[in-house]
Amino acid sequence: MKKHIPNIITLMNLFCGCIAIDFAFANRLDYTAYFVFLAAVFDFFDGFAARMLKVHSELGKQLDSLADVVTFGVVPGVVLSNLMSQSIFSHPHGDGNWMLTIFIYAPYLVTLFSALRLGMFNLDTRQSDSFIGVPTPASTLFIVSLPLILLHDDFKLSGIILNTYFLLGLSLIMSYLLVAELPLIALKFKNFTWKDNALRFTLIGASVLLFSIFFYVAIPLIIVLYIILSLVNNLKTT
Repeated sequence: MKKHIPNIITLMNLFCGCIAIDFAFANRLDYTAYFVFLAAVFDFFDGFAARMLKVHSELGKQLDSLADVVTFGVVPGVVLSNLMSQSIFSHPHGDGNWMLTIFIYAPYLVTLFSALRLGMFNLDTRQSDSFIGVPTPASTLFIVSLPLILLHDDFKLSGIILNTYFLLGLSLIMSYLLVAELPLIALKFKNFTWKDNALRFTLIGASVLLFSIFFYVAIPLIIVLYIILSLVNNLKTT
């Protein structure tokens, strides 16, 4: 029975992803974000459970990627497309302008490159202790935080987030970062010494501080900080 536990947790990730899509099409992007957060928890614990129970399997590896394609591939594309629609149809000349309307589908580049990244990840033996390119959960958490920031817009960021060219640029940049040859630190702890985990502890501490100050706005800041700290680590090791 225990060999099925990690796969059940993975399927809960997929289930949350399906619900997140349903809410996105119902224009409840806040609930979409909440179910993505829950899916991310399941995504962390399926691997944790497999390691604890020592029940690694090829099925689990493939199932994990299939679930992630939905939750961390389709969902961010749908969310960005929804935001792009809001941006374009609030534009004075957006309705009926085919050049602007076609931008609605540009965010699905994130979906395509997420699928590409997950396929590459399964074949890349270099990514056992670190990541090459931005992981799909990190990309998705960045994107689904945007509707929450709009909902609680204490920092008056709606003019930026709902800018058509910001959303287009974000789609292109995130698509590139998903498959870029950019080594990023993994958050897996083999021990808890400061020497081996200084950057991980720094990221966790900074994340707690940022979240306590900026709340939802902290999520994209934390993802950016994660990339910056990884770049610093790369410079130190070269």
